[in-house]
Amino acid sequence: MADITYDIVKHYGVLSEERNGWKKEVNLVSWNSREPKFDIRDWAPGHEKVGKGVTLTREEAQKLIGFLSGALTGTEL
Repeated sequence: MADITYDIVKHYGVLSEERNGWKKEVNLVSWNSREPKFDIRDWAPGHEKVGKGVTLTREEAQKLIGFLSGALTGTEL
């Protein structure tokens, strides 16, 4: 299986951190030299390992923001 490469183009922030040092981060990441996408996933300290996550295009991220904005102003939570 081919190696997966990544380049963190921009780091936006940390959503949470586990006791073992892994952090759930929001970043703009280029996977395998492709167009960068918004990325939410767990990262090991130093970014040497990655966990499962989700990547979003700009359009998908904008839709998600709209969904969450509506949910957070409502009474669902």
